[in-house]
Amino acid sequence: MIKRIGKGLLGVVAVTAIGLAFWEPLAASRQEAPAARSYDVEIVRDEWGVPHINGKTDADAAYGLAYAHAEDDFATLQEVLAMTRGRFGALAGADGAGADYALSLLDVRATAHAAYPGYPADLKRVLEAYAAGLNHYADTHRSEQRLSRLFPVSGEDIAAGFVLRSPFFFSLDKVIGRLAEGKPLPPETALPMNAAASGPITPAGRNPENNGSNAFALAPAKMTDGHTRLISNSHQPYEGGVAWWEAVVHSGEGLDMAGALFPGSPFVLLGHNRNLGWTNTVNHPDLVDVFKLELNAAGDQYRFDGQWRPLESHIAWLPVKWGPFVLPVPKRVYRAVQGPVIVNKDGAFAIRYAGIGEARMVEQYYRLQKAQDYDQWLAAMKLRGIPATNFVYADKTGRIAYIYNALFPDRKPGFDYTGIVPGNTSASLWQGAVPWEATPMLVNPKSGFVVNSNNTPFMAAGPGSELDPAKFPRTLGIERHVTNRIHRALELLSPPGPITPERLLEIKFDMGYSRQGFAGPWIAAILALDLSGDAKLKAAQDLLGQWDWTSDGVGRADSLAEVLLHMAARAAYNLEPMPDAKRSLAEAVEQLNAGFGRIDPPLGDLQRLVHGKVDLPADGGTDTLRAAATWQPLAHGRHRVVHGDSFIMVVDWDKTGKVTSQSIQPYGAATTRPDSPHYADQMPLFEAHKLKPVHFEWSDAVAHAARRYRP
Repeated sequence: MIKRIGKGLLGVVAVTAIGLAFWEPLAASRQEAPAARSYDVEIVRDEWGVPHINGKTDADAAYGLAYAHAEDDFATLQEVLAMTRGRFGALAGADGAGADYALSLLDVRATAHAAYPGYPADLKRVLEAYAAGLNHYADTHRSEQRLSRLFPVSGEDIAAGFVLRSPFFFSLDKVIGRLAEGKPLPPETALPMNAAASGPITPAGRNPENNGSNAFALAPAKMTDGHTRLISNSHQPYEGGVAWWEAVVHSGEGLDMAGALFPGSPFVLLGHNRNLGWTNTVNHPDLVDVFKLELNAAGDQYRFDGQWRPLESHIAWLPVKWGPFVLPVPKRVYRAVQGPVIVNKDGAFAIRYAGIGEARMVEQYYRLQKAQDYDQWLAAMKLRGIPATNFVYADKTGRIAYIYNALFPDRKPGFDYTGIVPGNTSASLWQGAVPWEATPMLVNPKSGFVVNSNNTPFMAAGPGSELDPAKFPRTLGIERHVTNRIHRALELLSPPGPITPERLLEIKFDMGYSRQGFAGPWIAAILALDLSGDAKLKAAQDLLGQWDWTSDGVGRADSLAEVLLHMAARAAYNLEPMPDAKRSLAEAVEQLNAGFGRIDPPLGDLQRLVHGKVDLPADGGTDTLRAAATWQPLAHGRHRVVHGDSFIMVVDWDKTGKVTSQSIQPYGAATTRPDSPHYADQMPLFEAHKLKPVHFEWSDAVAHAARRYRP
């Protein structure tokens, strides 16, 4: 997400002496190890390698969770920890240094340091235990350590990771990157301030660089078996710091959660306990504002309310890996009353964003995990530490809900915050968020379902059950985007009457495109071209005209259609002009002919699910409910799917309130351990649209134990 910030940082390295190559590990601060204590925890690995952690206390469970995650993916955990310590550039070069710059620019460490002493005691015990579990693994596996003096880590380091990563889920990195490079800001994605609140909804495709997801909750009346269903279907990269890892966690203090988490999290971030569950999709409200500062001639002061204030600044020394060396790169970091400041050729720009200076998101995740009923869960939501992301909820009582969660800035009237805001007056400076009551929310709609696919909250439950956009102030900056996935979901879920469990899974794995989405006008534009003078392009046009509007790998035109849709998805999502239709068709024909010698190869030959030695055909599309969102080129015209459908979980509460669940991952439980039997063992099931059981209860996990041990 934040590697774009690091572009251009290497330009200042050339004059740095090679003799400084040994500076970074010596300069890195070494923390004192946390006070030693023992933890009472047991781990069971089931037949799929999924860890089931059972601790006497929540802290014991967090310790075991950290150790088990390190067993499966210590390499990525170290990258995440290096980010929180400002040392990622020492591992990843200039791209990593971009994360280190962001850490300094956003004052992440100071924010975490100020907040940590005030955290509740139970939360601090969990964070410190999680850090201790990582430290224990590092101490006993020194040959796997990638960066000297990275360990020991602390509970405060874990909290800092949440502070750093949270704002990048609502595209703060895009704003920082554009300003740092002196480029125009990205097109506004929220409802313009001068537009009608009930104006048209903007169709949009899928930006493969952004996180996505689908989420479904269905009430008993919508299901033929009278059960309540929750489907978590997050779209994340298959590898790296925001790739999902599955776990089941229990403690003697009432912690019981099955689901998935990111590296560096001591909690399950989405999933279920016995009584309730939730999942998330990324939303894109306008939560970032940019203020133009008025600088003095020397550039070291800015005018604010008629007075000159000093522009705070300091040098951040960024470690940048350069071949075998790590060199220190100086980067000046600025700050004004509004927040972090970026100086470029056009002036100085201050950035203010939702949740700035806050570190409560880590507490909110903990309280959500401990909630046992809707009232407790809603109380956790009202902590308002998590600055953005949609929540879709269901529980054993049959209640379903959708919350468009966002810390909407409490913006001042009289300013257009969709553009550059004057930074010389306190009249434009907002403080904090609007009240919780302003949050768009649906609970138990008449339709019997809620759904989100990274789209406007005004399409979430079907005709007659939707929120009224006219009831929400334009200054909230609520997004208006619509994806193909939400069009398809509503088309398939809205017809009256209940659906079978089997039909629900078919909908989740749907590979169709709606003519109401971005694909409709894009394909129509290509089919409308006059290609009578070009036999090759005319043949491709004729083939596209036979496309059945699905990417299920059955039709001859699926590969051609997907190549063309990938070309247009990013522009459509970003509200940018669509590519030239004729040029795109020519490029698609050239690409397919170069790779396959034909324009109609099977879709499974074009896009593949590849991990290690396992290489399988992949179905789905860039913006279908069965998502194959991002491609990485391979040899011979093939593409590897690296982002799309990732962790999938289906949760079922029966009529008595008993919970069962199933899940699947694209690869397996140990995605960075090639020698593990669980490196890629879930891939065949994943590609077959099948799920595996979740052994939620501890007794069930023990009955399916392939390994049982204490770390």
